[in-house]
Amino acid sequence: MKPASIIGFLLIILGVIGFAVGGISFTHQKKDVDLGPLQVSHEQKETVPISPILSTIALVAGVGLVVVGAKAK
Repeated sequence: MKPASIIGFLLIILGVIGFAVGGISFTHQKKDVDLGPLQVSHEQKETVPISPILSTIALVAGVGLVVVGAKAK
């Protein structure tokens, strides 16, 4: 299998995952008060969105690379 085809398949997979998930979510603890043994904190959830435009570009580029890899001999 040609390297262009492999990269193309990876881009197609990333594009599909980008459409399906829509973003990456993660949580982290944030300290509000720290008074010796007394600590008050809360968990904060943040989301990093993945643009549908980036997913589309990855999908189209992946299909293009697969086609180019299949035609190149």
